[in-house]
Amino acid sequence: MSASSERYTSVAITLHWLIAIAIVGMILGGWYMSDLPDGAPGQYFLYQMHKSIGITILLLTVARIIWRLMNPPPPLPDDMNGLEKTGSHLVHLGFYGLMIAMPLTGWLYSSVSVDLDVPTVLYGAISWPDVPFVAGLKTEAASGAVEFIHSKLAWVAIGLLALHVAGALKHEFSAEEGVLKRMIPGLFGKADKPQAPGRGAVTAFGSALAVLVIVAGAAPLLGVMTGSGQAVSTDAAFEPNWTVDYDASSITFSGTHDGNGFTGTFGNWDAAIQFDPDAPADGEVRVTIATGSAEASQKLYTDSLKSPEWFNIAAFPNASVEILNIAATGDDAYTSTARLSLKGLTVDADFAFSLALDGNTARMTGQALYQRTALDLGQASDPNADWVSEDVTVDVVVVASRTD
Repeated sequence: MSASSERYTSVAITLHWLIAIAIVGMILGGWYMSDLPDGAPGQYFLYQMHKSIGITILLLTVARIIWRLMNPPPPLPDDMNGLEKTGSHLVHLGFYGLMIAMPLTGWLYSSVSVDLDVPTVLYGAISWPDVPFVAGLKTEAASGAVEFIHSKLAWVAIGLLALHVAGALKHEFSAEEGVLKRMIPGLFGKADKPQAPGRGAVTAFGSALAVLVIVAGAAPLLGVMTGSGQAVSTDAAFEPNWTVDYDASSITFSGTHDGNGFTGTFGNWDAAIQFDPDAPADGEVRVTIATGSAEASQKLYTDSLKSPEWFNIAAFPNASVEILNIAATGDDAYTSTARLSLKGLTVDADFAFSLALDGNTARMTGQALYQRTALDLGQASDPNADWVSEDVTVDVVVVASRTD
């Protein structure tokens, strides 16, 4: 057989079809998502998958380019004229440019978007940061411009795909020697093995993995750092008389997202308690919570909570709660006011709790309900609670020993 019957390497064939299928799926998925109304079931999941697959295309393209440099493709068929060969090269160059430009513009759009200001977590497991140093571009104008470019690249992809397929079919069904067997060996005829065995798989895929590790590993540095707990401030009139057992205590929160329930907990907080069961009206509790210590039931939620739209832990590393106006309502049952200060805003909520005493040890369980709008949480991307419930329930369990 002639050199024009030599097929591509197995790695090149696998990467070609993986990237091709992913691009077609991304185009169809992008059109489908754009037609969905805000808050449609599964919409949030689709956006995250779209971003995850886009970054995967970018990483596979890194591997594909390195593999191609180390393993030159077989020569074009001898019966192709000069114009056809030039056209084929240009289409391939266009595809490589597209495989880089589409994911990069999608990444940039996700980074500057005002309406979809949510973190990217690849396949729900790997945090992927925003493009560095573009926070100042997070405007409607910049977001719209990048979205326009990204969406129009889909039409460029369709045009290149049409030229690519048309050229392949022309050579397959004309008098010329077909080319499809070079990329789909066995289905359209027999092709020769590559003249040289493939080499550089470790380099190609290792480079793609290195990009993933470097960028994902930089996420904490390019994003925001976790807040740390601070001691609760006290004054002369406030005299704590209980010591909290933090290992046996917890502050948790819950709500719904995209129709599904979620839960979370704060891992770093400090409480000072002044309370006498015989004089509850004189009692007061002061709590400081490190907002960056929030851990939710999914990594995507955890990353979202740390972002500027939610807790904004870079600017507001701590929240504070005061339990005031305590009154007994029955045996071991009390009502009070939970005054939450978060991101410079203060909101009061009813806080009913029960107290179980065993000698000098007490176990308190209570619950409060807060609304996101009043606390400026998620108001840029979800002001109408299309995805995340407006109400967030906070449950508190405190085990403490009396010290006086």
